[in-house]
Amino acid sequence: MGRDIGGAMETEEGQGAAANDQHVVHEGSPLNSESSEGSSGQSEKEWLREMDPPPTRREALPTPKQKDDHSSIWSIMWSILKESLGKDLTHITLPFFFNEPLSVLQKTMEDLEYADLLNKAATKPPKSIERMLYVAAFAVSSYSGTNNRYLKPFNPLLGETFEFEYPEQNWRGLAEKVVHHPTIIAMHGEGESWSFEADADVRAKFWGRSVELMPVGLIRLKFDDGDEYNWAKVTSSLHIMGKPHIEHSGIMQISNLQSSLLAKIKFEASSRLSWGESHQVSGEFLRDKEKLPCTLTGTWDKELSITMPNGAKRKIWQTYPMPKAESRYNMTKFAIYLNEVTPGLKGKLAPTDSRLRPDQHALEQGVYDQANAEKKRLEVKQRAVRKAAELNKDPLEPIWFEQIPKGVAGETAMYKYKGGYWEARKNGNWERCRDIFGQAS
Repeated sequence: MGRDIGGAMETEEGQGAAANDQHVVHEGSPLNSESSEGSSGQSEKEWLREMDPPPTRREALPTPKQKDDHSSIWSIMWSILKESLGKDLTHITLPFFFNEPLSVLQKTMEDLEYADLLNKAATKPPKSIERMLYVAAFAVSSYSGTNNRYLKPFNPLLGETFEFEYPEQNWRGLAEKVVHHPTIIAMHGEGESWSFEADADVRAKFWGRSVELMPVGLIRLKFDDGDEYNWAKVTSSLHIMGKPHIEHSGIMQISNLQSSLLAKIKFEASSRLSWGESHQVSGEFLRDKEKLPCTLTGTWDKELSITMPNGAKRKIWQTYPMPKAESRYNMTKFAIYLNEVTPGLKGKLAPTDSRLRPDQHALEQGVYDQANAEKKRLEVKQRAVRKAAELNKDPLEPIWFEQIPKGVAGETAMYKYKGGYWEARKNGNWERCRDIFGQAS
């Protein structure tokens, strides 16, 4: 498919032509008062040289093999949730047809869909507003794939992993479920001149009209020149009364750890009077607690623009087109790529990879009876494994990530990548991996 969903778009307001980086913020402008170090290096890394070229990727999900008869899904959901008002929903097992054919690990990887913004940010001086603008746009872009996505991803099994290489944008990533209760996901990604780490415990509660999702975790971004940024996600809500819709609300604060530079991105909540959807985003930037003459505005599902000190407005990001083929899952093109086993992946994936999970694969194929049976089988198998580990006093530890001592959820990093995955993949050595999926029935 080439780069049909390649680099992020930067177009002048009201025009379709691509804009130059100089249209974002001019180098040497007054906004760039702390950035005399120069931009980061772009030296190629060994794994980039070894990465396979972009494969031919699929354009759509497989055609379901069985008839999809889940038109009453919302009434069924209501009958389940009405008994759970104010309760934590992460411990409630829902029928398989409430799932989309992706795992939480794969959904986590969707945060990197627009990582080309980070490649561009790496060309800007460290601690500069120029770089912060791209980082802020990237942080907002992670929500773009959630629009009209109402079904939940599969909760990974403990020890389940997901890898993804994306040569179209020169990055790769790995995610692993490291704790079962509460569900904690750890992720590591790396690109041309940056690394990305995150861990999250997503808590869900039902409040009558909506399901509230509260991610508790910290996202860490580090450029190869040592420039670092931290932020946490905002609250997400799935409104199920009336027309179902997704909403994100709250203030995302992005901090540059080497300076006083700060971004405050506000995700607007819809009005209680209108009950309409609000996708609006607005951002302000501060240095030494003083506002800089630059703002970020737009929507998390379509595009973002920056307003310059001279009043000029320029687009810094916009979403890629949705796939032509429709499905009940409303996945983006990038999401459709995630569960595909391309020819170059056959025989290389870890046996714990989400693409190999039988219930998820059966759901993607539209074999719903098999998906339901496999989901139940895996749940029984996982409970038996956890019980045996408890009896033997042999806790199930993560393989590729390690816990950081004294880590505090939402305030500091809790897990970090300890290395070894890509080396094991290169050598085909997966002896450390448990058989978490077993034999499909």
